[in-house]
Amino acid sequence: MKRESVKIMPAISKQISTELEVKSIEADVPVFRRAAMDFLARREHSHYELQQKLTLKFPDAEVASLLSVIDRLKRENLQSDERFTEAYVRYRKSRGFGIRHIQQDLRARRVDDRLLGQYLFEDDEDWNKIAMRLVVKKLGDSGKVDFGDRRHKRIVRFLESRGFQVAHIKVALDPRLKH
Repeated sequence: MKRESVKIMPAISKQISTELEVKSIEADVPVFRRAAMDFLARREHSHYELQQKLTLKFPDAEVASLLSVIDRLKRENLQSDERFTEAYVRYRKSRGFGIRHIQQDLRARRVDDRLLGQYLFEDDEDWNKIAMRLVVKKLGDSGKVDFGDRRHKRIVRFLESRGFQVAHIKVALDPRLKH
């Protein structure tokens, strides 16, 4: 009789622990939601970015639970990749970054290419204005440079590192070249 009870107990114990884990996960959903809402209260986040942050905060949580919380926030329009993209593009432009840099940042945050095309335009005049503003900041109001000299190369490298295309760099630097 003792042997049977010993064999039955692990099975019952395993069933009880599985039920407790399911209840624990269901109880954690409000905790996950609160954490996600805290992140979103500070700034907009992409779906992927929010998933990464929640995974880091709750490493033992099931990914499916986290994704269900994020999907629910998305359905309630509390998380939006579109809103995130719009805000991110506006912010990075204001900080002096070019189209290529912003595109790479958004792709790293797994924003859909459709949204990139909706908010980033290569022929946007803002790119020229931003690049010109950076050139003025580097050279001063009346600064001029010779084509190919050290300062010219340094400014070109700087603008390239900021994600500006060659056409934007040319437009920004042409008025500053000595003739």
